[in-house]
Amino acid sequence: MKLLIIGAGGVGTSAAMIISRAGKEGEWAEKIVVSDYNFARAEEVAKLCGGGRFVAEKINAKDKENMKEVIKKHDITFVMNAVEPDFNENIFDTCLEVGVGYLDCAMTLSKRHPEKPYELAYIKLGDYQFDKHEEWEKAGNMAIVGSGVEPGMADVFARYAAKHLFDTIDEVNVRDGDNYEIPGYEGVAFGFSVWTTIEECLNPPVIWEKGKGWFCTESFSEPEIFNFPGGIGDVEVINVEHEEVLLVPRVIDCNRVTFKYGVPREMRQLLKDLEACGMDSATRMIKVGDSEISPRDFLVKVVPNPIELAPKMVGKGCAGTWVTGTKDGKRRSVYLYQVADNQDCIKKYTTNSVVAQTAVGPVIMMELVAKGIWDIKGVHGPESFDPDPFVERLAKYDFPAGIREMDSEYSDALNEKRLLDALGV
Repeated sequence: MKLLIIGAGGVGTSAAMIISRAGKEGEWAEKIVVSDYNFARAEEVAKLCGGGRFVAEKINAKDKENMKEVIKKHDITFVMNAVEPDFNENIFDTCLEVGVGYLDCAMTLSKRHPEKPYELAYIKLGDYQFDKHEEWEKAGNMAIVGSGVEPGMADVFARYAAKHLFDTIDEVNVRDGDNYEIPGYEGVAFGFSVWTTIEECLNPPVIWEKGKGWFCTESFSEPEIFNFPGGIGDVEVINVEHEEVLLVPRVIDCNRVTFKYGVPREMRQLLKDLEACGMDSATRMIKVGDSEISPRDFLVKVVPNPIELAPKMVGKGCAGTWVTGTKDGKRRSVYLYQVADNQDCIKKYTTNSVVAQTAVGPVIMMELVAKGIWDIKGVHGPESFDPDPFVERLAKYDFPAGIREMDSEYSDALNEKRLLDALGV
């Protein structure tokens, strides 16, 4: 595989570093072109990875012809989209036009229902991409969408549970929480992309139920306390718009799918305040001197930069999938998860644990594509593929998964341990 990574921010950097640190495990990538609008940043990442098969390019994700030139110059066979999701349509369509494989970490954006945004789904995450499934299939090409950690790894866990742990599934509930702190920093901070945090947290959350389909609810609704492993403990989680809810029920037979995330109450209030004064807008333009900028893009430039705060942050983040149903006629409840320590990720990948977790899933998926293990033409989410080879590789890439048997009638010896050990893989 000759790989083009578009975007040398946190996720793109992490992906390149994970490949470079993998040794023989990373040899599936014959060439890795790290590209960014900021060429100096792309050069820096390529050098961090040791040069050689890692090369830098300047790229403009808004310019199809520019992307086509870079793809042709390096004989690229696969593209990893690691930029903000508002560029997705352009990159996705360019890959279809030139006939190269495509992967992103977050799908094309949604649009609220014009009359009942907190009741009815309208244009959903990924609709643009799935509407072009037949075009990709006819072209004999493959696009894997929603392939980070959540969505991505969480979807693979859902498919793994369906294959190995359950006879019938009631609910697939993705749960994400952390105990991150920034010592000496007062105030609310963004630990991940400011642009994406605003987008997913303020959009109406989507829930899926069998017989009802997709529907929306109020932002930050249905709070619950979820106990996370890895020493994180109890975290209050709330409904947030996320791709798993749009992906999982397409493939896995279940009754309900939700996504809840541990957004601190102070952050929720800040986001609601930004929304109330229009600072969340990504479409309204403000004229500043001779230039124009959206309020959200302005915020990205003025709030504390997540990349600069990352080295100071301590704690762990947990991403996982809580599945309930039956096994051998008995009720079962299992949480499959991956925990990452921020300081550990800073040392290994120079990026924080949030983006490192996001990047490892795509890296494993691209290895499976490069080796012909994952190969289904058209547009698909990660739950469409065999989960076993993905799970087997998590520990090899130094991101081992875990499994926790929850309150359950199902008789099993395991309580909480590494997923591979627990399942005898």
